[in-house]
Amino acid sequence: MSLLQIILYVLVAVLGAAVVFSKRPINQLFIYTTFGMMLALLFFVLHAPDVGLSEIAVGTFAVPLMVLVTLMKTDTKT
Repeated sequence: MSLLQIILYVLVAVLGAAVVFSKRPINQLFIYTTFGMMLALLFFVLHAPDVGLSEIAVGTFAVPLMVLVTLMKTDTKT
């Protein structure tokens, strides 16, 4: 296992915990987007480019965009 893989595993674990323990939805959204990017990088390092591209499309772009639009529509002040 390479040093890059170990670093990405640790980052994914820390960011996953940060998403869970974040209180404000907008902060959680930005942490989740970063989590998705780190997860996609991990998939590319693990030689799974198809899964990495899917994670970029869904976890880094589509889901955060839908959540952001929902937060804007509901006008949450938290």
